[in-house]
Amino acid sequence: MQEGYIHSIETLGTLDGPGIRMVVFFQGCRLRCAYCHNPDTWAFRKGISTTAEIIVEKAKRYKPYFKFNDGGVTFSGGEPLMQPEFLLECLKLCKREGIHTVLDTAGVGMGDYEEILNYTDLVILDIKHSNSIKYKDITGMDIGCYNEFKEALIRNKNDIWIKHVVTPGINDNLNDMREFEKEVITFPDDMVKKVELLPYHTLGVYKYSELNVAYRLEGVEPLPKEKLDELKNCLSIEKLVR
Repeated sequence: MQEGYIHSIETLGTLDGPGIRMVVFFQGCRLRCAYCHNPDTWAFRKGISTTAEIIVEKAKRYKPYFKFNDGGVTFSGGEPLMQPEFLLECLKLCKREGIHTVLDTAGVGMGDYEEILNYTDLVILDIKHSNSIKYKDITGMDIGCYNEFKEALIRNKNDIWIKHVVTPGINDNLNDMREFEKEVITFPDDMVKKVELLPYHTLGVYKYSELNVAYRLEGVEPLPKEKLDELKNCLSIEKLVR
């Protein structure tokens, strides 16, 4: 019986993969992204201890909803790859029950990527930046960790949705968009099913004060929709739908 730590579970979600989904937010993350809106997921032991069996038993209750438009279970975070054994057991049990699986990740974990990806139907990949210096400035980590997962993902040929948070003063200019586009096209075209630009927001800022943690982007305003639309229009990626 594989135990792990989760932050929370959202039922009947519609924004974290295809169809109607149960979203399991894992506890723990190595990245410290400047714009992170879930700092309460960083520490492992502050989550809820549970088992893969309990999670999948809960998921089975929603199978009637999952059958429409490839619904299923999404493992998000935090960073689910930080608990590889727990994640793998969850994925295996889902597949045993015929439940569609999505891994929502930044690609920075603790290994076992090949086997994890073998049980993953879709990967939602959060690309922070393709430039190694800017990547480290945004996340506090070396880009090599992301590249290791990226290589495993390409070898395994998983379907992927790519998302990218656009933040004022960090990556909201034409050069950054061009670098992002170059990164997207390093993946085989038949793997990439969707590309999404997400605007920076401040909905989770209050959590930093509650945790007594300094917020790096204090005073930065949310990205205006007009600016996001302008940047979308700079891209030539045909699969950019949102």
